[in-house]
Amino acid sequence: MKDHSGKLFPRPTVETTPYWEGCRNHELLIQQCQDCGHHQFYPRIMCTDCSSAHVEWVPATGRGKVKSFTIMHRAITKAYLVEAPYVIALIELEEGPTMMSNVVECDVNSVEIGLEVEVVFDDWSEEISIPKFKPLALQES
Repeated sequence: MKDHSGKLFPRPTVETTPYWEGCRNHELLIQQCQDCGHHQFYPRIMCTDCSSAHVEWVPATGRGKVKSFTIMHRAITKAYLVEAPYVIALIELEEGPTMMSNVVECDVNSVEIGLEVEVVFDDWSEEISIPKFKPLALQES
């Protein structure tokens, strides 16, 4: 496991603990309304579409497309220097929600809007794994 000391670790809350437990198991979970079927991310106590309180955690496919991105050339702290330059992107998941993450395992200059990606997990500790996205293998030809 790489050294991630000094990084800004997420702090799971009552609402986000199932999400982080899924990430620790290398499974991307999002919420789905049991009344209207709407998928949502980030975690909330009710459906953002119909206001139902019947939301449950379900596995996402882990695939999506880059909706927008920027390339960070200057790390936010010394802990992130080794990763610079890095891509921060908005990923539109196949299920519909958009999440912010990094695009990894590629040349930062090859990232473009519409790039198809799939989730990978970066284990920061035994408790925290961070979901990141890499280009789909089909696009490497």
